[in-house]
Amino acid sequence: MYKYFPHTDEDLKAMLERVGVDSLDALYADIPESIRFRGDYELPSEMSEMEVRELFETLGAENQQLTCFAGMGVYDHYTPSVIPQLLQRSEFLTSYTPYQAEISQGTLHYIFEYQSMMAELTGLDISNASMYDGTTAAAEAMMMAVAAGKKARRVLIAGTMNPLTAKVMECYARHQGITLNVLPIRNGVTDIEDLKSELAKGDVAGVMVQQPNMCGIVEDFTGFAEACHEQKALFMMNCVAADLAVLKTPGEWGADIAVGDGQSLGIPMQFGGPYVGYMCCTEKLIRKMPGRIVGMTKDNRDQRAFVLTLQAREQHIRRQKATSNICSNQSLMALFVTIYMSLMGKQGLKEAAQLSYAGAHYLWDELKKTGRFHLVYDQPFFNEFYVTYDGDVDTLYQRFVDAGFMGGVRLENGIVFAVTEKRTKEEIDELVKIAAL
Repeated sequence: MYKYFPHTDEDLKAMLERVGVDSLDALYADIPESIRFRGDYELPSEMSEMEVRELFETLGAENQQLTCFAGMGVYDHYTPSVIPQLLQRSEFLTSYTPYQAEISQGTLHYIFEYQSMMAELTGLDISNASMYDGTTAAAEAMMMAVAAGKKARRVLIAGTMNPLTAKVMECYARHQGITLNVLPIRNGVTDIEDLKSELAKGDVAGVMVQQPNMCGIVEDFTGFAEACHEQKALFMMNCVAADLAVLKTPGEWGADIAVGDGQSLGIPMQFGGPYVGYMCCTEKLIRKMPGRIVGMTKDNRDQRAFVLTLQAREQHIRRQKATSNICSNQSLMALFVTIYMSLMGKQGLKEAAQLSYAGAHYLWDELKKTGRFHLVYDQPFFNEFYVTYDGDVDTLYQRFVDAGFMGGVRLENGIVFAVTEKRTKEEIDELVKIAAL
């Protein structure tokens, strides 16, 4: 029989009798005939497993596979082959969220490990069980700052933030009664004097900056946290997760909240998602943090056990009292980055970041030799950099694509190139050769 069909004819008959109708047509009698679909669905006939595999291989072959030198929030990092295999273990691959601790120890365990690793990576006290993605995590941090600031309704964001993240924050702010003000860009970075000037106007709940910023520049945030705290505002940082293996952490900068996307921790680019957002904060803000937190305890046999420690969502308390109405990420992706960090270890994460840095600087050195590319801002960069091109950018882009390369991301009148540990010297040299034509 068809074991995955949810309702038998007997089931349908019993349900129809219960609601007092004798047929499905009678059930939908209120729907006008003019909008009912009476034809046959254009569904393919049944296929064997081998035929289905061949079909999807044929469809997949239609995609043009490009060697990626693009970034701006999504990066082509290496994924260890063991990760997809471990993801499928039954104690991890559960069908729903872990409300019943006694049958969800595997899920609760890896979320606990995820939280521990993200807290260490960011240098902050607390991590939640993950968020949908980096952009919504930034928006949630904005609302968290307003909730913590009580009467203050203004949030400042750096002009150097990824414009897509800024747009999501603007959308959330508009419907939450939050005023979002953008700090100007000064030579590719955020100027502390501009920050102090805005803070002095008052009514600021929090300030968010990005590291590295949208141009790949590593900004110096010395004094930012102190300036914010003097005005009772929270200092928030949006960071590329993988880069924190070598860069100064949000905790070291004095940040109150750190958010970002975990995609750089080995998750394939996969057409834009699904990814995983992270959120970490200081301990004093724990009850303002959205989502859930998993903790470790002992059971009645004195064995280690994991439980949901804090759940401040609308499911558990009155909606108007909830810290947020967003759910945690469906934590399969949190498991993904947990396994990645476990496999790579501290040294592996550092080496991947250092290779990305070295590759980006080699690419820039070679592009500079062509005489046709110029850094937009003369600032230190990590594994991305923003350049202008002496020529038609659209034509250059098409040459890259025709040669099998995704040659950066367009930003206003220039290009932002990104390099990860996957890019070889030969690939970089070939990209430069095309650029020099």
